[in-house]
Amino acid sequence: MTPAQPALQTALSEELKGELKLTRRLLERVPTEQFAWQPHPKSMKLGTLASHMANLVGFLQMSLQAPETDMATVTPLPSPADTDEVLRRFDVNAENIHKALADVDDATFHQLWTMRRGEQVFMTMPRAAVARVLVLNHLIHHRGQMSVYLRLLDIPVPAIYGSSADEAPGR
Repeated sequence: MTPAQPALQTALSEELKGELKLTRRLLERVPTEQFAWQPHPKSMKLGTLASHMANLVGFLQMSLQAPETDMATVTPLPSPADTDEVLRRFDVNAENIHKALADVDDATFHQLWTMRRGEQVFMTMPRAAVARVLVLNHLIHHRGQMSVYLRLLDIPVPAIYGSSADEAPGR
């Protein structure tokens, strides 16, 4: 007998817990006094990258609240002034997404969500793709970017998927 597959939202919630924990460990190491630093003129500033990572999880919550989001009606959040504010925002977004996930079923993840600005449509995709591509993959991409920033600033990089040169896994 084959064991039953967990609900999509259950599996996603469990995966998010782990990924968010790893992300927070990186964000905790971002020094406020280095927020304006950037490794290259074409790269994001450290504070901008940290803020983006803290806000990214909100896209999944946004996609679960309505079939579309008009970015023209979304009030942009002010940039965090320091690392503590980045962490507070990240923690609130992480808590909110877990609450939102608890209120949906698998059918919701198969429904389409559209992001637009007025008449301009940026994307339409199933909410499952929003979770995977726009949130998880995107967050993992920026986490890799952040680990390079930290390395270049000579800040110890935490273990992510295995050990790092600075610490053994699980510390």
